[in-house]
Amino acid sequence: MKIARLEHHGHAVWGIVGSESVELLPDARDYGEALIKAASAIERPTLPITDVRWLPPVVSDTKIICAGLNYGKHAQEMDRGAGSYPSVFPRFSDSFVGHGEQVLCPGNSDQLDYEAELAVVIAKSARHVPTERAMEYVGGYTCMAENSVRDYQMHNRQATPGKNFERSGALGPWIVPADALRDPKEVRVIGRLNGVEVQNGGLDDLIFSIPALISYLSAFTTLRAGDVIATGTPEGVGMTRNPPRYLRPGDQFEVEVSGVGVLRHGSRQED
Repeated sequence: MKIARLEHHGHAVWGIVGSESVELLPDARDYGEALIKAASAIERPTLPITDVRWLPPVVSDTKIICAGLNYGKHAQEMDRGAGSYPSVFPRFSDSFVGHGEQVLCPGNSDQLDYEAELAVVIAKSARHVPTERAMEYVGGYTCMAENSVRDYQMHNRQATPGKNFERSGALGPWIVPADALRDPKEVRVIGRLNGVEVQNGGLDDLIFSIPALISYLSAFTTLRAGDVIATGTPEGVGMTRNPPRYLRPGDQFEVEVSGVGVLRHGSRQED
């Protein structure tokens, strides 16, 4: 079952995505409520999938926490070694657009870099979770184009400014259930720029596994249903190319995660 957030008559609603239509869950306020309502066998209003305007599957108070330099080969291309603990930073919900929308190339930087990622969605409140039980708290997965404004990221040791430009990343199109990825180690995360593959990494290259990330994050904050953990990006980002290749207005970027789906976004210049 795929759960998505979309716009309907000017309002954000949650829905169940089928092959040709979306069943609307108009009373669901967040992902947790959407899951509960989706389990009930009732007749629901539908919307043709061709008419959907996709929104990021998060609400304004969703915690979005990203792991940086979490693929071994990506850490190598950035000339960085693996630390003893995960490198993490927050993303704000308004820094993302939905599937099929356009990210903004900032007016004050020309270094918006692409980053394909798998994101984990939490199913229930998690605090002080041991690694061996962490997967019990996974509700599902989605795709993320995390993207980074590199010069702002490098202003100091904290990456937060470069990670939170408004409408700089994309998230979605939907959340698939946890059992959609029966063996996460077989999952590939692929990024394509204008149809050309530029990233392709497997979760077997993660420095800190999904259970390790959940355990570490829940040690300092309570993770709640619908919260999102981005697991990092594989090698092949634009800043490591010679010359560097950053996103430009008109570019199309695509994130494919096996077992999850495909997320696409365009790019336009900020007004």
